[in-house]
Amino acid sequence: MTATPPPSGDGDAQLVTRTLAGDAKAFELLVLKYQRRIQRLIARMVRDTDLVEDIAQETFIRAYRALHQFRGEAQFYTWLYRIAVNTAKKALLDLKHDPLVTMAALRPEGDEDETFQPGREPIAEETPETLLAAREIAEAVQAALEALPEDLRQAVTLREIEGLSYEDIAAVMNCPIGTVRSRIFRAREAISARVRPMLERQTGKRW
Repeated sequence: MTATPPPSGDGDAQLVTRTLAGDAKAFELLVLKYQRRIQRLIARMVRDTDLVEDIAQETFIRAYRALHQFRGEAQFYTWLYRIAVNTAKKALLDLKHDPLVTMAALRPEGDEDETFQPGREPIAEETPETLLAAREIAEAVQAALEALPEDLRQAVTLREIEGLSYEDIAAVMNCPIGTVRSRIFRAREAISARVRPMLERQTGKRW
């Protein structure tokens, strides 16, 4: 799993200052900059694609209303991610009261994130067998990710997919860095344990 470098925070503080001064366009620039990343994060927590956009919109609304509380002690995107996580958690709690929506939210998607699709890597000889094997591995990784407890899934998602540093993840999850490291290690071990036997059967090599 390859981490995506975190976005640059350059200019975010100025945009926040401009927003607080009444410049609506400045906040629109912040939304444009982080909208897709926030949606991707939420999609990892709430599997119902119909809800992702609504939760992302609610995230930015909450961020706008609370912007005066942003002190610049952490990078803006770290602060925003924390709001997104809390908003998504609230949505998950609401889902528990609606079994029909919950089933839709837990239904596997047909297009998993490219980070978890080994099948997208170049293959020397793409035969039906190798393509099927790659697909099975991708599905196993995705299933292993979804089977993780929420705190482990969130930590490894922020690290491996969003590319956040351990310090930023600690800020988002409001826990010590040591806890973050432990959660990511446990998540990786759980995913590895589920996928390793498949890789060994298909390649004859240990993973």
